[in-house]
Amino acid sequence: MKTWNIISVITSSLIIVSAQNVCKLPAAQIPTEWRTMEDSCTEKMKKQIPIELGAAMTYMAMGAHFSRDTINRPGFAKMFFEAASEERGHAIKLIEYLLMRGDVFANLQSIIQEVPKPLNTTWTDGLDALNQALKLEAKVTNDINEIIKECEGSRKKNKLNDYHLVDYLTNEFLQEQYTGQRDLAGKASTLGKMIKNHGVLGEFLFDKKLLSGETLFH
Repeated sequence: MKTWNIISVITSSLIIVSAQNVCKLPAAQIPTEWRTMEDSCTEKMKKQIPIELGAAMTYMAMGAHFSRDTINRPGFAKMFFEAASEERGHAIKLIEYLLMRGDVFANLQSIIQEVPKPLNTTWTDGLDALNQALKLEAKVTNDINEIIKECEGSRKKNKLNDYHLVDYLTNEFLQEQYTGQRDLAGKASTLGKMIKNHGVLGEFLFDKKLLSGETLFH
């Protein structure tokens, strides 16, 4: 037992010494010519990260709201929890893109100072939540378009057009945004008609279709 304790102490000491040596290593001298993103584009991309996380938190709040036993709409809850994961994925994509283009995130705290709060925590019914989700997606789409306008060189003379970034945002984000907005608009329209014709039962039936994954709202 004593021998084992001595070995553990020695091992721990070596790990600590090794960690201290690593921390004291000088920063690697790497050429910076490959970092070609304009500062304004980099800043706008960084500002978009908490926007995506804020959308994720809002959808998470929606999912939790419809999961409550007094509301019990598992279809809505499932849809909004999936949307929350999707928005979180968008934030990760933005971080990965910035890292690929050479941003080292020396000060990550300036980007995510605190967890963004959801825009709301309660909704009157499913239709209200769908309409709020559509407004949220429209705002996110507008914010992405603002990044594209800034980085395609259309706002400033003699400014380089960041073709790769513009193409990336257009294909990876805008296509999904516009498709998602149309989907939400279709769902809201269908649910509104079902509520008008069947009242609360209409929302109940709509929720069952969401839970089963039926795609009847396009």
